[in-house]
Amino acid sequence: PAKKEKEVKPTVHKTNFEKDVVYLYQFTRTPMLPSISPFCLKVETWLRLAGLKYENIDHKLKLRSKKGQLPFVEVNGEEIADSTIIMKELAQRYDKDLDAALTQEQRNIAHAMISMLENHLIWVVLSWRSKNTEQMLKGYKINLQHALGSRLPNALLSFFFKFQFSRKGAKKVKAQGLGVHKPEEIEEFGRKDLKVLSELLADKPFFFGDEPTTLDCVAFSVLAQIHFILDEVKYGLKEFMQENCPNLVGHVSRIKERCFPDWEDICTKLDLNAHIPKPEPETKENKEGADTEKTAEQEKNESEKELEKDNSNEKTEKKEEKAEKVEENKEKEEAAAAK
Repeated sequence: PAKKEKEVKPTVHKTNFEKDVVYLYQFTRTPMLPSISPFCLKVETWLRLAGLKYENIDHKLKLRSKKGQLPFVEVNGEEIADSTIIMKELAQRYDKDLDAALTQEQRNIAHAMISMLENHLIWVVLSWRSKNTEQMLKGYKINLQHALGSRLPNALLSFFFKFQFSRKGAKKVKAQGLGVHKPEEIEEFGRKDLKVLSELLADKPFFFGDEPTTLDCVAFSVLAQIHFILDEVKYGLKEFMQENCPNLVGHVSRIKERCFPDWEDICTKLDLNAHIPKPEPETKENKEGADTEKTAEQEKNESEKELEKDNSNEKTEKKEEKAEKVEENKEKEEAAAAK
């Protein structure tokens, strides 16, 4: 017998994809900001700045890239993982280089600043989160049932999350190198990073002038983690940024307004795809109009059926009259022949 061909599994999760639409896999929304992952927020902000058509996939936190990461994207049946590689690949593929107008010196500065943000300041933020898990949940108003896609009670989820997140987070921060320092020392490192960014930005709208670049995108994704946290939660870095780096607060607001006009819908409805137009709900007027149209159509159909029926009856009557005349003529002919 012929060998059964081995079924080839699809290499992407979204098999019914639309050409050139970027499908983004990331963490769920929160009531304070679109994502508490700076890397996920970075990619989504870049996609919006670049003007690429994209759609978030609600995967209930069940999926990771082949590298084991979030975020990752799928485009035209191909997976691209790691936020930096995602932006680089898509920029080349669709000619969307946000840094095209920069000089080589500016590119070098951007590279150094991005390295500081992603390899240092982010870890300062993660260190605070791992040591203040309860404050983090409160500060970002995180509902763990929604965030983790679980039906377990929030109290139970909170207990396990605090234990796991705190333990794993502390382990990662220690491995990175920051974890060996005291909390106040780590916060001081973060303050110095913020001061450097603030001095580079100065009084410009964006880091290199009037238009945002990749650095603005990365800076926003990290600074938003510091800025968009409840005021009632004591967070030293937020207080320092507000008091000593107001231009960074202004920068965050400008990127938010430019890239996220749907911010309120994202945070109140926790909508992953607030940027995609929704079909209009059926209003009473539309429904009545549709019902009226339907009734008129039904009346038209019924009239046509009645007309067809009348025509059919008329044709039948004519056929019967013709048959009677033929029969009558036949009888007359037979009578004449008999005479």
